[in-house]
Amino acid sequence: MAVRNPNSKFQIPNSPLRILGLETSCDETSLAILEVESLKSKVESRIRLKRHETISQIPIHQRYGGVVPEVAARSHVPEVVSLLERAKVFKRDSFDAIAVTRGPGLATALRVGIEGARTLAFLSGQPIVGVNHLEGHLASAWLVPKNRRNWKFPILFLLVSGGHTELVFMRDFCVYEVLGRTRDDASGEAFDKTAKLMGLPYPGGPEISRRAAQGKAGKFKLPRPMLNDASFDFSFSGLKTAVRRVWEDLPANKKTFFINDLCAAVEEAIVEVLVSKTLRAAQRFKPQAVGVVGGVSANPALQAGLKRALVASGIKFLEPPRGFYTDNGAMIAAAGLWHLRRNGLKGSWRSLEAEPELDL
Repeated sequence: MAVRNPNSKFQIPNSPLRILGLETSCDETSLAILEVESLKSKVESRIRLKRHETISQIPIHQRYGGVVPEVAARSHVPEVVSLLERAKVFKRDSFDAIAVTRGPGLATALRVGIEGARTLAFLSGQPIVGVNHLEGHLASAWLVPKNRRNWKFPILFLLVSGGHTELVFMRDFCVYEVLGRTRDDASGEAFDKTAKLMGLPYPGGPEISRRAAQGKAGKFKLPRPMLNDASFDFSFSGLKTAVRRVWEDLPANKKTFFINDLCAAVEEAIVEVLVSKTLRAAQRFKPQAVGVVGGVSANPALQAGLKRALVASGIKFLEPPRGFYTDNGAMIAAAGLWHLRRNGLKGSWRSLEAEPELDL
């Protein structure tokens, strides 16, 4: 790739616009190239994911029972280089802009992706956009064609992942209001921690979901933290404590027999709180539609429960983005596109820094 003047004025192409998205906030290294026909329409309906590849570090972190930040950062380095080479991004004019996750996330992991993106922006002379990882999850729903056709503001999102549980009211592209968030453990964290104390493998959420489908609902009574609280905040640390007590009280020879039933109780408690809070927020703030995004949105019970509650109340449900539940480069490219639409092609590789505690 020939070196260009990074200060030269960028001319937006008439059509198409190709955005390279890079994600390294935690334990997935992901790259995508999203092609959009035009930035002129209010909601682009004709987009194409030209390339999308994600390398998961789950096999690495399983031996530790959770993500180890420094191990994650070191693993990102060769993976970023590999993805960039395979995508042939060093070929002239292979992309028109770069979007990279700047936070929130693991500080050292974020810096790997940012330094890679900064270098690419310097070499190519193309503009760079630092994207909020949480905003990326919201943008993942926009990647679903059916959702884009019904995309009308305001939209209420339930954002549920390993590190975040939030109710976000989206008034326009890049305009958000957080209505409520977890005060301690996120829902994904609750799944993972309760799975770990029962001796289940990491990541715990999918394993609990799998076992819950084989368990008997109602066998164990677990609390629904903050279910009736007037706020839209969440809390799951008390649930984790309750599960620990139930598990420790079970005789050793009964644990294997009852583990599926306890998994069903954990899932039922978490889903009930998430669905109830989301429905109440939707009834109060009257959004045009409601969506659920983030890694926990892959949970079948949550999807079914939320859709059932919303449809019964006459509220439009945006389909969860199958294939984009967890961290990925496509959602970062999509969020970068939102910023390009709203703010133009601004930003410099010189000023972009990691912001591990970034909020919406």
